Amino acid sequence: MSQLTAEDLKATFDAFNRHDIEGVMKHFADDCVFYTVGGTEVFGTKIEGKAAIAKAFSAVWEGMKDAHWAQRGHFGAGDRAVSEWTFSGTRADGKRIEADGVDVFRISNGKLVEKHAFRKDRPLQDAR
Repeated sequence: MSQLTAEDLKATFDAFNRHDIEGVMKHFADDCVFYTVGGTEVFGTKIEGKAAIAKAFSAVWEGMKDAHWAQRGHFGAGDRAVSEWTFSGTRADGKRIEADGVDVFRISNGKLVEKHAFRKDRPLQDAR
């Protein structure tokens, strides 16, 4: 995977679950691009640059204190990798999100240069 391993991806998602922005961003290139799960464009919303992406990730944790990505697997070949997960989190209004998703990554020189996030569109659930 262009010098980035499945273990590196697992470590990145472990950092997501600790809400550890430095650990998450460790494998992202400075000029990386993140395409979010939602937005007004066909690709979601495009966020460019390591600092802007870190701010977006941190905003998820601020809005959902229990945000969690249950990891189901990481694999890749060449300059592409995929992480499978189930995302769960409770919004400030008490509604819960729980849905399967994947991230499709492009890798260059051992760094993540693109992250495309895809998540099932599932109605919000009442808090448990």
